[in-house]
Amino acid sequence: MNLTETQPVGDRRRWFALAIVMTAAFMDLVDVTIVNVAIPSIKRAEGATFSQVQWITAGYALAFAAGLITGGRLGDIHGRKRIFLIGMGGFTLASALCGFAVNPEMLVASRVLQGAMAALMVPQVLSIVHATFPAHERGKVFGLFGAIVGLGAVSGPLLGALLTQWNLFGLEWRPIFLINLPVGIAGLILGSRFITESKAPRALRLDLVGVALVTLGLLMVIYPLTRGEELGWPVWGYVSMACAVLVLVVLVAYERRKSARDGSPLIELSLFRVKSFAAGIAVQTVFGIVLGVFFLVWTLYMQIGLGWSALRAGLTGVPFSIAVSAAAGMSVQLLVPRFGRKVLQAGALVMAAGVLLYIWESDRYGMGITSWQMALPLVVMGAGMGLIVAPLTDAVLSEVPREHSGSASGLINTVQQMGNALGLGLVSVIFFGVIDDRLTPAEVGPAYADGFQCALSWVAAVLGLIFLLMFALPKRPAQHVEGAGPDEATAPVAEKEPELVS
Repeated sequence: MNLTETQPVGDRRRWFALAIVMTAAFMDLVDVTIVNVAIPSIKRAEGATFSQVQWITAGYALAFAAGLITGGRLGDIHGRKRIFLIGMGGFTLASALCGFAVNPEMLVASRVLQGAMAALMVPQVLSIVHATFPAHERGKVFGLFGAIVGLGAVSGPLLGALLTQWNLFGLEWRPIFLINLPVGIAGLILGSRFITESKAPRALRLDLVGVALVTLGLLMVIYPLTRGEELGWPVWGYVSMACAVLVLVVLVAYERRKSARDGSPLIELSLFRVKSFAAGIAVQTVFGIVLGVFFLVWTLYMQIGLGWSALRAGLTGVPFSIAVSAAAGMSVQLLVPRFGRKVLQAGALVMAAGVLLYIWESDRYGMGITSWQMALPLVVMGAGMGLIVAPLTDAVLSEVPREHSGSASGLINTVQQMGNALGLGLVSVIFFGVIDDRLTPAEVGPAYADGFQCALSWVAAVLGLIFLLMFALPKRPAQHVEGAGPDEATAPVAEKEPELVS
């Protein structure tokens, strides 16, 4: 059932609704990348420790990962529009708390709240699109969504650099969060008017025990990784990470019972019997680790190691962002329909080649490296990443039964964010772990350059693992199989058919 069958409001209203939810998705994307550029400024201005710096980014990612499946389920139960507006309102409030944080501890807590609110807001985007647009229009809509992703990747670092560099009203880094306030308020007003309510076609229950187990398991891994280096790797950290495996076992057993009892588990375990989905979940997790490690280490290398300004660091990243956006568009529109899985595998190898080239240039030019010398490896890396990010979700979902596609979409987003949080935690091991705590000012630059090269070596190795994991993905996503009907060829596998509420 689509919107035009239930509410004859014409196309204009539907496209207003699309613009509102896409703006929310854009806010989330920008908020992740914009903070990375400002991290060194926050560290200097607020005296944040390395652990707090990691938690400013990892806290958001962890709360986002832990809440995504729950947020999607709450939308199914209570209405996608209602939960979307609650999430957007909470995200706007949390942004204000971040902007007016009086110390690093308050900033970390506000970022965790911001991630939790994003977990309510973001899962509703695909669901609202699915409820609002008929199948034959969704291909065009999701093409626009890909463009928004590319725009977020381009504008986030540059916007963060400009806002930090301008030091508006003497607020230093704070405008990177306060800029969300007018956008969020406008989204709340317009969303309440133009978005149509929808729910799942059958009644579901929220799996609170599953939510608690997922959150506990993530914390038992991420917290020791993030604090371990600072605390000298205490025994309790290793015990915590080992016990996280037991929590996972309990979660699986409980979800199996929950599914048999009332059909409302947090995680649909039968999905993991689909080979391509299980492999895709592994790829998404490991790729999230790569992104979590690279972006934080890259920012610290440029701004603290090389002593560059936030603006120069942001401008240096523009070729990378443009390459991601351009390659993403080409992969979906031209390459994947023709070459299938090979495009994603080529992306992993191209990205690894760019990482190795970056390591070589950093070692060769040392502290004298320039932005234009970084352009080539960044373009190569960006092109490889673009070949992966756009078609990966379709490849993972292509063999998933349609009745479980909503759960599958939530799991994909969750594990990617979980991988991102894990990567941010690993920074303390593979970056800060090779940097001495007591450095003279003259030693900081070379030490950060060495840490950068060490971290990128790990990134290149993990990309090789991703290449191998991709052999388990289907050769061609089902949407691109010749002879598919119009609905199968154009409709993204994103959500169960919703029930619209007038």
